[in-house]
Amino acid sequence: MFQWLSGGGRRDRRLVVDALYGEIVAAARQPRLYSAWRVPDTPLGRFEMMSLHVFLLLHRLRGEEGALKEIAQELTDHFFLEVDHSLRELGIGDMGVPKRMKKLARMFYGRLSAYGEAVDRADAAALGDALKRNIAPDRAVWEEAGELASYVLDAHAILAATIGDDLRAGKIRFPPLKEEVTDDR
Repeated sequence: MFQWLSGGGRRDRRLVVDALYGEIVAAARQPRLYSAWRVPDTPLGRFEMMSLHVFLLLHRLRGEEGALKEIAQELTDHFFLEVDHSLRELGIGDMGVPKRMKKLARMFYGRLSAYGEAVDRADAAALGDALKRNIAPDRAVWEEAGELASYVLDAHAILAATIGDDLRAGKIRFPPLKEEVTDDR
């Protein structure tokens, strides 16, 4: 642990955070989220999916000490660096980035709270409401919010069962998205 804190393991730490972040990105970019579950395929919709998956891992790491606590902090820092980079790629100028970053940070931390409360209670209905409110606020009805809530609860269960050694090695997995069941009789 001392090596982790003193910077002696900087390269190893970076590899772990990169591996975890790579899994988050892969999960957040699953095409089914945007096609079948109708998450808006926009910069804000992609921010929502990244935020959701970062939340899931940070929620798992909540209360951990030592290296896992450091991983959580570095993962958060990396996420916001990527958000900053994305804003600049979208053409937001140097003067506009800090204002937007503050707004996105408030949004992110609000979601951590709302999603965390619902996940801790395993309350799929409350989670679905929070997801709809944040991801599709302009829709009167977003039926897919329930499916996304179920996925989030499944992901939470998988991550909760992930041992610390796997997390410290950068090994996580998210559940596959459930396919629609069709009745072709």
